Order: sequence, then C-alpha cells, then structure tokens
Amino acid sequence: MTLTEVYLIALLIIFALPWLAWRLLRMDYWAPLVVVQIIGGILLGPGVLGAIYPEYYAFVFRPEVIHSLNGVAWWAVMLFVWVAGIELDLATAWKHRAETGVTASLALGVPLIMGAIAAEILLQWPGWRGVQGRDWQVVLGIGMACAVTALPILILLMDKMGILRRQMGQRVLRYASLDDIAIWAVLALILLDFERIGRQGLFVVGFALAAWGVRRIMERLNKDERWPAALIWLIASALAADWSGLHYMVGAFLAGVVLEARWFGHEAMDRFRAVVLMTIMPVFFLSTGLRTAWEGGGVMVFGAALLLLVAAVGGKLLGLRIAGWILGWTRNEASLIGWLLQTKALIMIIFANILLDKAIITNTTFTALLLMAVMSTMLTTPMATPLAKRAHARMDDEA
Repeated sequence: MTLTEVYLIALLIIFALPWLAWRLLRMDYWAPLVVVQIIGGILLGPGVLGAIYPEYYAFVFRPEVIHSLNGVAWWAVMLFVWVAGIELDLATAWKHRAETGVTASLALGVPLIMGAIAAEILLQWPGWRGVQGRDWQVVLGIGMACAVTALPILILLMDKMGILRRQMGQRVLRYASLDDIAIWAVLALILLDFERIGRQGLFVVGFALAAWGVRRIMERLNKDERWPAALIWLIASALAADWSGLHYMVGAFLAGVVLEARWFGHEAMDRFRAVVLMTIMPVFFLSTGLRTAWEGGGVMVFGAALLLLVAAVGGKLLGLRIAGWILGWTRNEASLIGWLLQTKALIMIIFANILLDKAIITNTTFTALLLMAVMSTMLTTPMATPLAKRAHARMDDEA
C-alpha cells in the first residue's frame, strides 16, 4: 500500500473508532466525545494496541505516518489554545475581582500544594523526572497539572447540564478563567531558561509592542478581514515564543489573550471552536496517545495516576469548601463548583505535552498525568449533575 493509503487508514481509525464507541456505548452522560477521543488515543498507542498487535501497529503507525500526523496535531493545538485565549473574559473577572480572586486562588492553590506533595512522593523512585528536568520543575509542573481546570471542556459540560447561561455557570467560568491564566504563567516560569534569558526578555518586550499594534489594526479591519489577520498573528507569535525558548503553545495562547472575542462574534467563535474540535483535534489526541509509556509497569503507572487523582480531586474540593466558608456559600454550592472545576482534559494534556517536549517529565509521568486527567473529567458529570438539580430546586423555591 502507498504511504497515502496508510495515512488515510490511520485517519479513519482515529475518527471512526472513538465516535462509534461513544455513540454505541452511549457514553455522552459520562464524558463528551473529546474525552472518549483522548481515551482512544491512549488505546491506539504503543502501550495497548502496540503491545497487543505489534505488527499491525507498526504497519499503520509507521514513522512517516506519525510524522505527517504530528504536523496536523501541532496546528490543531495551536488553534485550540489560541481560541481558549480569545475566549477569556478578563473584564468580567475584574468586575467581580474580590469573590473571583478568593475562589480562584483557593481552587488553584490547594490542589497545587497537594499535587506537589504527590510529586515529591513519586520522585522518591526513579523514572518520573525527565533528563532535562530539575526537581522543582517536576514538582511545580505536576502540582499545576493537578490544579488546572480545562475551560473548553467545562463549557461543553455546563452547556449540556443546562447551567452555562445561568448565574452559577457564569461564576464558574470566571473562576476557571483565572486558572487558565495561572497555568500559562507557571509554565513560563518552569520554562525560564537563564541561558536564553536575553531572547526571552526580547520576546516579552517585542510581544507587548506588537500586541499594541495588532489591537489597533484589528479594530480598524472588518469582521471578514480579521480572521486571516488574526491567524497570521497567531503563527508569528507562536514562532517568536518558540524561538525564545518558551514554547510555541505559550505564544499561541498569548496571541489569543490580546484579542477580543467580540471582534469575531461569539457565535462565530463557538462554531470555529466546534470545527477545530471535530476536524483536527482528534489527530492531536492520537499523537498524545502515541506518547504514553508503561516502562515502570502498569500497576506503577495506575498507582501514580490514582495518587495524583486523590490530590487533584481532594485538593479542589477542599479549596472550594474553604472558599465557601469564607464567602458564605451553602455546602451544596461549594461542592457543585468544586466538582465542575474538576474538568482537566485538553488544557492539562497540552500542558503535560509541553513538559514532555522539554524533557522535564518522562513518558511514564506523562501517562500517569493523562490517566488522572481523564478520570477526573469523567467524574465531573455524574457528581455535579445531582448537585446542580438540588441548586436549581432551591433557587426555584426561593423564587
């Protein structure tokens, strides 16, 4: 078979199998399609498909095919992170800065600390720190991975639960928005390279000046002209960030943050995000699955994932319980927000991919983080749905 035919077989597997499993097994209650696609990427990786059918795996996912898929995956994740940056509503968060600051700080800080403790435990054994990683980078990176919330997945889940446009949904979005900013700030700190500090400083100054000019230009363009101009800005920012030693995804996120969603239209942004998720992000999920590894043994990897899951879930719920006590929330309200903020797939996976790219963590650590993210996200809907119904009933009674 030609390389093109094998490439198309790989694409057919990537798109068809997760969707069929999601549809036939009626998994939409437990997880959106994107989470099933992430699981599909793990199952199609070398640790599962490669171990069960090594000859078939080597035939389909040959190096030339993987190389081609990786190019699509890089572009997909750049677009996705860029959209996530555009959709951040910092003005609303600033308007409610006291409540948002207290909640977001505790929702992020407590699981970060617990995740860092879990990382310290893992570092007592070899195989978790990458060849280029320092202990503090691994501890901070794993801690942040346990703390982050994936805003795009959160939007999908709350829309399905019918609370996205309600007051509760908008509050949760504010808290998660600050989490999104924090993860990229922490990533920049982890990737700070004193040997390339001059380049990174030049990038910061240059980006700030360029962003000022781009904003002025974008305001003068019509809506149709803004899309190609914004994509050019995205690519240039990603290139500059990667040249500086940060990472192209940091540049992609920053390129989105300085843009306004209203310039493109919120409905258009929703449609664009949906198209990216449907058409090219599954390739990124597959490329993520291909990076999983089980060198330490399945029991060890799953044990580490469960340890991280306890730190992530327990830390988030504890942080929200403390925030609720400070702000006078009901116990049901604090628990609901805590479970909604458990969604970690996508953004955490992107974050962990960068740590792996920079050899700060190993493939085994990456696999444990990936499993933790999937399990945490799949817990959200079944745990949050009854709490949301109780909250709706209480509000209806008060009305």
